[in-house]
Amino acid sequence: MSSESNTTTTKQQNPKKANLLDHNSLKHILDESASEVVKSRGYVENVRMSNVRLLMGTFIITIALVAQFYPKKFPENKDFLIGCIILYIVFNGLLQLIIYRKEKNAIMFTYPPSGSYNATGLVVSSKLPRFSDMYTLTIESADPKSISANKPVELTKSVTKWFTKDGVLVEGLFWKDVEGLVDEYNKEPKKNK
Repeated sequence: MSSESNTTTTKQQNPKKANLLDHNSLKHILDESASEVVKSRGYVENVRMSNVRLLMGTFIITIALVAQFYPKKFPENKDFLIGCIILYIVFNGLLQLIIYRKEKNAIMFTYPPSGSYNATGLVVSSKLPRFSDMYTLTIESADPKSISANKPVELTKSVTKWFTKDGVLVEGLFWKDVEGLVDEYNKEPKKNK
């Protein structure tokens, strides 16, 4: 109980504020808050995909550094540079493919809740198109082919419903909407008799 009241006090002291004219700022704050809500519901973030991307990025940078600081000068290292360029392009292409195919608009991947044997992890994704105030939050299964995967659920609402005129996020309203979306996803489908 005391940790909950400390969290509430901290939120009241440090409200999340965004520049209302910058849709990236609005989306960042909403995405961050949505992640907090999902974590508060017992889901643990799965950072494996982020780690793979970081590892590939490090490898790409290493290739570029080796090509840059190779001890021989240009005409002598021509074949080596061509090899480095090919590796750079291939790994950069793989990285972009992973981002395009697997992540899409995902803001977080989760493991199933602890103690749950009939659930899958979640993929939480969001969209806030440029020049639009409509924020879309989607929750779906991390393993859509699983027998325990539920149907994806989606919430689309104007950001004006969650921010004050000064750009302060009204966290209570946003949390209520996201918690409702998580509850809707976790509902057991009704079986036909």
